[in-house]
Amino acid sequence: MNIRPESLYNTNKYSAFGLWQPHTWRDFEAQQQPNWGAAETLQLAGEQLKGLPGLVGAAEIEALKQYLADAALGRRFILQGGDCAERFQDCREDVIRRKLQILLQMALVIGFAGRKPIVPIGRMAGQYAKPRSVDVEDDGSGSLVPIFRGESVNGYAPTPSSRKADPSRLLQAYHSSSATLNFIRLLMGSGFGDLRQMDHWELLGSSKGAYGKRFEQITQGLKDALEFISSCSQEAGSASSAVPGFKDFFVSHEALLLPYEESLTRFVPEMGRFYNLSTHMVWIGDRTRRADGAHVEYCRGIGNPVGVKIGSDVDCVDLLNVISKINPHNEIGKVSLITRLGARDVRRLLPDLVKAVRQSGIHVTWIVDPMHGNTVRASDGRKTRRFEDIVSEVKDTFDIHYGLGSVLGGVHLEMTADDVTECTGGVAGPDDTTLATRYETWCDPRLNRAQSLELAFHVAACLRSEQTRILN
Repeated sequence: MNIRPESLYNTNKYSAFGLWQPHTWRDFEAQQQPNWGAAETLQLAGEQLKGLPGLVGAAEIEALKQYLADAALGRRFILQGGDCAERFQDCREDVIRRKLQILLQMALVIGFAGRKPIVPIGRMAGQYAKPRSVDVEDDGSGSLVPIFRGESVNGYAPTPSSRKADPSRLLQAYHSSSATLNFIRLLMGSGFGDLRQMDHWELLGSSKGAYGKRFEQITQGLKDALEFISSCSQEAGSASSAVPGFKDFFVSHEALLLPYEESLTRFVPEMGRFYNLSTHMVWIGDRTRRADGAHVEYCRGIGNPVGVKIGSDVDCVDLLNVISKINPHNEIGKVSLITRLGARDVRRLLPDLVKAVRQSGIHVTWIVDPMHGNTVRASDGRKTRRFEDIVSEVKDTFDIHYGLGSVLGGVHLEMTADDVTECTGGVAGPDDTTLATRYETWCDPRLNRAQSLELAFHVAACLRSEQTRILN
């Protein structure tokens, strides 16, 4: 019998649960998958994707994994953020530039005030699908249509034709992701992340408030310091060519649509393992986090770092089983636990989770998602999140980890660079009566630019407080 070299992958140290291939998830129950219709159409889209180049490199993936390992040990801090669901129409230079800009601004604030290297990871270049709690919704006239599941699957307009799942959209998602990544690389390669060019990071719109002024004070102080260092280097005849700033930028998305993820999973001979080359990091959502499910089966075979979202209904024993399956050899940096417990429940639930993981000896990077557990309905029925709840969950999560001798390694946010009115509160945020002003999300409410920058200062303060307590 002839066995392809990549089939031998599951006999090496990275496998413990039998033969694995990118398609073995098909033998397990896959939740949150659309009704794609004719199997031949989905298969054709998959074959076309398999013939296209990967979007990221295995070396980049391994670099991020090392950064996540550093974050688990308290040496770095992860800032992961972006749209709840990307839109094809936003694959434009100005939109991508603004998204990158606000993430780098936040990273600068957190890193400068928190005295810790920041690793920015965008929910970008692939976050075109969303799990949903229902399968259908009212189209506004009393008729039911399939729920919108992200533009990788169907259209936003609530009509039967628009909401029909279309496998050809997977190809459009690939090309939009490719264009987004290409432009990000162009910007970063041309010095967009260079702290000596911070004038490119001008504050726009509502971010020119109180926290905007604090940001400008930080950047001016950094400029003065860099100019002083540069002048000293020139006086001393230094030949140093080091450029201060952010050189690496990574992307991530939820590994939800398994036919798409399978098609972009490739064996990399020089690494000796499979990687999902559509992105640097994937995560498993709270709705698909089943130890015996298809998403866990898929993620256990790839070399990418994998996030696991944890909601308030989590069972500690089941969670440890999930982690063990994804990371049987306890590779540090491989698994990030992204808690989304809500401001009301975090103090009740998180301590037992942290204790259980610590007692198991399993290596994880802890990240807090203060968005999903704090979703409420405003007076007009719109989904929203209250800024004060978001800040509260972040602060409580920091306190709990510190109190238990654990490390909070990052924060995961749904946010935008635009001046939307979707989350209430903050210094300049909307209230329930003004949500409709610019409520533009196609799925979940996002922090706007000003709220994102304000939250960065809160995260930075938590890091500084944590370091002060450690030193004392």
